[in-house]
Amino acid sequence: MIKKQTKRILRIVFIIASISSLFFVPWILVKAWILPLPDTVQEQVDEAIGHGFDGIIVYVDQAGKPPGFYASGWHDRENKIPAKPNALFKIASIAKLYDAVSIAKLVNDKRLSLDKTLADYFPELVGKIEYADKITLRMMVQHRSGIPNFIDHPKYWDNRPNFDKSALELAIDMPASFEPGEDYEYSNTNYLLISQLMDKELGYSHHQFIKEEILIPLELNNTFFSLSEVNIDDVMGGYYVGTDDNFKTEAQGMLATAEDVGIFLRALNDGSVFKDGEQNIYSSIYKYEHTGLVLGYQSIAKYHKDSDTVIIQFNNTTNFDGGYLWNTAEIVYSRIVKIATKNED
Repeated sequence: MIKKQTKRILRIVFIIASISSLFFVPWILVKAWILPLPDTVQEQVDEAIGHGFDGIIVYVDQAGKPPGFYASGWHDRENKIPAKPNALFKIASIAKLYDAVSIAKLVNDKRLSLDKTLADYFPELVGKIEYADKITLRMMVQHRSGIPNFIDHPKYWDNRPNFDKSALELAIDMPASFEPGEDYEYSNTNYLLISQLMDKELGYSHHQFIKEEILIPLELNNTFFSLSEVNIDDVMGGYYVGTDDNFKTEAQGMLATAEDVGIFLRALNDGSVFKDGEQNIYSSIYKYEHTGLVLGYQSIAKYHKDSDTVIIQFNNTTNFDGGYLWNTAEIVYSRIVKIATKNED
């Protein structure tokens, strides 16, 4: 009898706790999660606009089917131009996949070594970056260097420097996050240094190397490294909740269409982007999917092995301070995966 009463009490406590927890969950997330799953990807894309996004682009590449292109909302909010599935988008940290592939290629060619240190490659940084003599290239690629993220510097938001010397100066001004190899912390400073290292080793811009080794072989004609290479009207607008600003003219790294990112991601996962020996190196240092987030732009690029499907999602609205648009984007993405794979036959 006592056991039965205890179980009953515990059950009641669990129910009360579950109900109480709902008061702490943002209802925008609950709404995005509990709505009935639409029948088509386009319906889900249209529904996403009601969750606070100005625009969304989705690309679905499922083996054995023609690719699917979807868009909803605004390409340009001010001028009321509808979202375009082939628009250029700032892919942010998804660009790290292209950098990591390049590192694998240069290591395979014996031009770089994963085990050499930051001090070996940049002796001028000894005494400026902590543990420079212990931080290896491998650690930087894997975000295990302990080098702080320049974005976390309090002065970063004063002028939001791109991947350049001024951004590196911010990181130099910060203490190490941990001793090299002892932990993991995502840091853009790692890839800023990796980009500079590739430039130094190649004797020319690593952008040209990526173009020759990745973009041209895969016929990625809609992938670019800066706004100066594109027609600004082709770039999807980028917005921040609570402001009227359009951030598309702000330099924030690589741009590409969802289709180009999808083609690259499939080549990355099926190995066709690599030459002999390169994929083994890549697999030992980095992952096969990525997300991206910069002011006004957030993106998700993943390959789903079970259904042999690549799904790319771009959302052109962000809010960093206490907002939930990133979580909402992930919920929308998971629902699109369910719809796309449900309809695979």
